[in-house]
Amino acid sequence: MDIKKLQTLVVNALEDVKAQNIKVYDTTKLSSLFDRLCIASGTSNRQTKALASSVREKVKEHGGEIVGIEGEDIGEWVLVDLGDMVVHIMQPAIREYYRLEELWGDNEVKVELTTAKRATKTASTETSPSPTKRVRKPVKKTSSDAAEKPKRTTRTSKAASDTTPKKKPAPRKKATASDTTSARPAAAKRSTTKRKAV
Repeated sequence: MDIKKLQTLVVNALEDVKAQNIKVYDTTKLSSLFDRLCIASGTSNRQTKALASSVREKVKEHGGEIVGIEGEDIGEWVLVDLGDMVVHIMQPAIREYYRLEELWGDNEVKVELTTAKRATKTASTETSPSPTKRVRKPVKKTSSDAAEKPKRTTRTSKAASDTTPKKKPAPRKKATASDTTSARPAAAKRSTTKRKAV
């Protein structure tokens, strides 16, 4: 496999799993063992393992050869040997401690994304509206939507209810002398009947 195609495959595989700080170095003048060295960071053991797995799968898909993988059981530093290219996937603390960039970092190689990824990225940036120009489209309601949702009952406000005319209570009749005298004999009759029964 062509070395440029291989390094593009590796970088895309790393970017698929969101690797951080991906660097590729040309080592043809420094070593006869491999032509490219790639260093990337993963935030956890699980991510470094996933990154190594992604590189392995992508290279196998395109007919590349996997010479070996080391450190996958622990996941702090995983090395993927692809013959012409060696990939180091490290956690940030390990990367900071060993500083492989200082050993191999004379000739950094700029690696571009594949054309399909570039096309999708440019298409998404062109079609996505800017935050200030977002326009919400009105949603059309169908008759089935209206049938499914129960209608809300409207509440009348206090101000609206105050404007409606209220019925006045009927005026009370004043008690007259005849009313009081007519009530007394009935009470007297009741008391006399009770006395007779006793």
